[in-house]
Amino acid sequence: MRALVLAAGLGTRLGALSDERPKPLLPVADVPLIRYNLALLAAHGVREVAINLHHRGELIVGELEGACDPLAITWSREEQILGTGGGVKRMATWLTDGGRDSFLVVNGKLVIDVDLTRLIECHRGADPDATMVVREVPDAERWGAIDLDEDGRVVKILGQGPPALSVHRTMFTGVHVLSPAFAARLPDGESCAIRQGYLPALHAGARIEGYLYSGYFQEHSTPERYLEGNWAVLDGSARLRHPPAARDGIDPTATVGSGAQLIAPFRIGPGAVVGAGATVGPYVVVGRGARVDDVAHLEHTVVWPGATAESVLRDAIVTQSGVFEFPARLVE
Repeated sequence: MRALVLAAGLGTRLGALSDERPKPLLPVADVPLIRYNLALLAAHGVREVAINLHHRGELIVGELEGACDPLAITWSREEQILGTGGGVKRMATWLTDGGRDSFLVVNGKLVIDVDLTRLIECHRGADPDATMVVREVPDAERWGAIDLDEDGRVVKILGQGPPALSVHRTMFTGVHVLSPAFAARLPDGESCAIRQGYLPALHAGARIEGYLYSGYFQEHSTPERYLEGNWAVLDGSARLRHPPAARDGIDPTATVGSGAQLIAPFRIGPGAVVGAGATVGPYVVVGRGARVDDVAHLEHTVVWPGATAESVLRDAIVTQSGVFEFPARLVE
């Protein structure tokens, strides 16, 4: 089965952070988000992946081109952003292998540990128009509620749908399997997979399955959620069976001064330098090639690759263009 990773978004809720990197390249434990998706796909036997591009797309190509074995990547460059539905529609012929097969779609802002092999088996067994990976959460309305009946069939989306008994109120994770028939329903041009895809399909009586998932899930659309995602990977509460790299500790190529104080959990990436008088941790990521000065004291802070931290920081993101701090109550 082929897959599409959605990576074209503008990242507007990230503010100035998205000016430096597109959302799929946000480093989580010093690994770009999109590599978590690709590691998951590869672990479940996917070998052909399309990635759509728009905002700072050249950076994504530079990160991945020639370094994604065993995956073969097809790029879908969108001169005008097409949305979650339009991105699928543009690549539908390739994704469906000319209308012959269903395909996976994964949002590039996620870290998730769903069993894609089992998901595909369930989709093939039920043969619906689409299978959505969903989670039961207490605030489903905040995310856009997806209601399932007792058999796991989607009966309402965003409060719309035929009269039916709702047993599970869930949120959509951004991972789904789509059939050629679903792809054919999407309009050409810009569209939303939910509003121009799922809702018309539901009103037309199409079969849409919900795949209940209870494992680790984090999306990284805001700085606060991004920091939370880093902490979960660092301390192991993100239980990932297919991580793309080491989640914590010191890379063998990093340099740590003999007097530096390191407090777990932390990750010090390849080629990073930590000064002898620095304090790093708890909950600190020092990215590839980054520097921490002797006088720095870092807690709950992510230092991006190539950046320098040189002061006392907590609940912060340090990039090459500056320091961004966030209230502790939002990230703990």
